[in-house]
Amino acid sequence: MNEARNEMLVQPAWLAARLDDPTLRILDCTTHMVPQPVGASKIVSGKADYLAGHLPGAQHVDMVEDLSDPAGAYPYTRPSPERVEHLLSRLGISNQHQIIIYGRSSLVTLTRAWYVLHAMGHRRVALLDGGFQRWQREGLPLTAEVPVFAPTTYLASYEPRHHASLAEVRRAATSGVTPSQDVLLLNALSAEQFAGTGGAHYGRPGRIPGSVNVPARDLSNPETLGFESLDSLRAMFEQAGAMQARRVIHYCGGGIAATATAFALEMLGHPDWAVYDNSLLEWATLPDTELQQG
Repeated sequence: MNEARNEMLVQPAWLAARLDDPTLRILDCTTHMVPQPVGASKIVSGKADYLAGHLPGAQHVDMVEDLSDPAGAYPYTRPSPERVEHLLSRLGISNQHQIIIYGRSSLVTLTRAWYVLHAMGHRRVALLDGGFQRWQREGLPLTAEVPVFAPTTYLASYEPRHHASLAEVRRAATSGVTPSQDVLLLNALSAEQFAGTGGAHYGRPGRIPGSVNVPARDLSNPETLGFESLDSLRAMFEQAGAMQARRVIHYCGGGIAATATAFALEMLGHPDWAVYDNSLLEWATLPDTELQQG
């Protein structure tokens, strides 16, 4: 198995054999997103799903309640390092723990949790390939017991290079250079949303000028819910020009789906990427920004 894939994706059998490993912490990040015709998706907590049954040793973390900024101007704005430090310390997670993320909800809600932790400098973070559904299909153990771990003192190390500001996106949208020379804007929404011809939009339909499209929903197998092979992923990103670009800025509606393409690009070893955190929730509602259609 490719080393990066092995570090970022774990298989159910591997995790099942290590449920008692004190160096692991498991996070159930189930958070349901219900798309709305216009604007941000409606969020439904996955806490009830978690309480009904979860992986032994898992703790529940909500994408909005725990991993977003409650004072942010937009619904899913990345939390501060201090907020992440407080959360992980309360959950008994130290800088040395390996964190395994899984859930019952869509892949993008899980990669969003990965992105927040990765941007805060935690490198030992992996997703359970195939999520809760695969774990359940393989007949692996579940429990309703809520674990309690002794608090720790977690120290975040925020990496700003993984965050693209509005100013940087503006420059990329108007630079006119080729992807191999500079910055590529990558839209992770559906092809219809990218074209501005269908699906939800975020104030105005369309895409940021100069963008390319790799839909987040194409990254996983709809039957297994696991990621497609590295060869298939590489082909998608090469066709879009992302592997050739010096830097890739991922965006979507609110910075959620964009984390799935960022995760895949990190698995493929791309050295320089970022997420435009507020994405089209910000861009499409500004009075002086252009959106392309067609």
